[in-house]
Amino acid sequence: MSIITAPDPTTSAVDLQRQGERPAVVKYLTHCFVLAKRSLIKTMRTPEALVDVTIQPVIFLGLFTYIFGGAIAHGSQTGYLQFLLPGIVGQTIAMASISLGSNLNSDIEKGVFDRFRALPIGRSAPLVGAVMADVVRYLILLIITLGVGMIMGFRIHTSVGAALGGIGLALGFALCFVWVSVFIGMKARTSGAVTGITMLIVMPLSFGSNVFVPTNTMPGWLQDFVKVNPLSHLVGAIRALFTGGAWGTDVLWTLAWMAVLLLVFAPLAVRAYRKRV
Repeated sequence: MSIITAPDPTTSAVDLQRQGERPAVVKYLTHCFVLAKRSLIKTMRTPEALVDVTIQPVIFLGLFTYIFGGAIAHGSQTGYLQFLLPGIVGQTIAMASISLGSNLNSDIEKGVFDRFRALPIGRSAPLVGAVMADVVRYLILLIITLGVGMIMGFRIHTSVGAALGGIGLALGFALCFVWVSVFIGMKARTSGAVTGITMLIVMPLSFGSNVFVPTNTMPGWLQDFVKVNPLSHLVGAIRALFTGGAWGTDVLWTLAWMAVLLLVFAPLAVRAYRKRV
């Protein structure tokens, strides 16, 4: 025979209700994790969506090392690989961000976000969840790029802590830069337009940087752009953390750019999302 215990007479109805509820922040994060899981399941069912973080960096590594490396580095392909690999990490991070904005735009066209709007979840949860899921894609990119690079002859000449710091910095920058693609995905009319617009931004940033060649080999007017290019600072920081050299200035500039990208484009993306759906 069960005994029913009466509630404490000093506990109000409001207090009882609050005891059965989770904090709003916890509920919001739970929704984001659930939506991130949805995005990962979708990716697992379409593995070809990982081409930009698996095959693409390998192609760029092989292409520039074995075809252009000898000419750029005066015959030392292995030496050029030491310079190139951190640059490929930065470039592929920027290019990999394109797919998220395109996928979100496609989901809007299919009416997926109309269903999200009918659910009792935070308005921005679908966007944050999609960005959280992208962490896995960027981890795959870093593992593939470093793994293939090691096979080709790349070596890390600093400490384990410095190398992990470079990986963490690359991952953090990726999660901030991706909000540019998310914003474009919310504003563009079609997923194809998202790809085209984002490429117009990524390509000048990639090739107008120190990804493939040292800054001092470029014309003076171009050097001015390279020195303020966020990818240049990211690549410079990763290069120093992996192969040695002064990294403090580039790391500080990278952190500053991360803050700017996050504070500017994340609110813009959420605002554009609310207007669209």
